[in-house]
Amino acid sequence: MLDASEAHIELPPIPGKRYFTIGEVSELCVVKPHVLRYWEQEFPQLKPVKRRGNRRYYQRHDVMMIRQIRSLLYEQGFTIGGARQQLSGDVAKQDHHESLQLIHQLRVELEEIQQILKR
Repeated sequence: MLDASEAHIELPPIPGKRYFTIGEVSELCVVKPHVLRYWEQEFPQLKPVKRRGNRRYYQRHDVMMIRQIRSLLYEQGFTIGGARQQLSGDVAKQDHHESLQLIHQLRVELEEIQQILKR
């Protein structure tokens, strides 16, 4: 479990890649790899692509889902069962939350581009 200072930290922007390794996702979501593997068992929405040697490759929507699960568990105080119910029960709210995250991500990336262009 995270302490109070780690639960509400600003997560790093998601790079514009197609696939992410479990280590990369761990850093992007500030969640240890063994927790990600556990969440795959608990949340049916979380299905990374598995390739040779059973290696996991997460896509952008998986990273967004993990961030949402993290928020439900660590910031909003849901239990695993409550978070699972929240994710499966309210698809419209989930889409809205993902849209807000995407808008925030795009804004961060545009600000980075703006800084580069100012140089």
